[in-house]
Amino acid sequence: MADSFGPMRDEDADGVVGMGPDAGSSRKEPIRVLVVDDHALFRRGLEIVLAAEQDIQVVGEAGDGAEAVEKAADLLPDIVLMDVRMPKRGGIEACTSIKEVAPSAKIIMLTISDEEADLYDAIKAGATGYLLKEISTDEVATAIRAVADGQSQISPSMASKLLTEFKSMIQRTDERRLVPAPRLTDRELEVLKLVATGMNNRDIAKELFISENTVKNHVRNILEKLQLHSRMEAVVYAMREKILEIR
Repeated sequence: MADSFGPMRDEDADGVVGMGPDAGSSRKEPIRVLVVDDHALFRRGLEIVLAAEQDIQVVGEAGDGAEAVEKAADLLPDIVLMDVRMPKRGGIEACTSIKEVAPSAKIIMLTISDEEADLYDAIKAGATGYLLKEISTDEVATAIRAVADGQSQISPSMASKLLTEFKSMIQRTDERRLVPAPRLTDRELEVLKLVATGMNNRDIAKELFISENTVKNHVRNILEKLQLHSRMEAVVYAMREKILEIR
C-alpha cells in the first residue's frame, strides 16, 4: 500500500525504530486491535487499512480516553492504538487505567504530538510504542506486529530526541556528581511536580491559581538552577531525586 497518514516517505528507510526481540513469531490467531481517536474519519481509515491485513483484526473503536478504558476492559484487546490528545480524557491518562483493566494489552500512541513531554509521559504511563501520524499505512501494520511480538516502537525523530536528552543528562550528571544539588523554592518544587506529571504551562497555572507567564518564569528558573535544558530532563531529575515517584 502506498497510502499514508501524512507526508510520504521512502519505503522503510525512515521507518519506526524498534527495540526488543525480533518480530517474527508465527501466530494462530489474529492480533486484536482497539482503535482510539477522537476523529471518526481517522478511525474509519485505520479500520479500512487494517482490514486488508489477514493477521490483524480491529475488534472495536473509541472516541476518547474514557470510552477506551471501558472498551479495553470489555474486549481485552492485544493492542490499543490510541491518540494522545482527546476530549474528556486524554490518551496518556487513559493509558494507566487501561493497563489496570487489561494488563495484557500493549498500547501504541499514534499522534501528531512530537512534544518530548508527551513521549516521556506516555512511556512512564506504560505505552510500548509512540508513533507520529506521518508514518505510512504499511508502517502502522508493521508496528502493530512488532509490539505484539514484544518490541518497543518509537518514531525515529522521537527516539533521537529521547536518546539525545538522556545522553546529555547523564553527561551533566557525571560532571556535577560532587556538587550539591541547588535548592528549589517551595513554589518551584510545586511547579516541577506538575511538569513531571505531563501538565503544560496553562494547566499548571490553573492548578496553582497563578498566571501562565509566572509559570513560564518558574520553569525557566528551575531549568537554570538545575542546569537542565528541557522539560523532559526536569521530569527525569524529579524521578531520580524521588520528587516524583514512577507509576
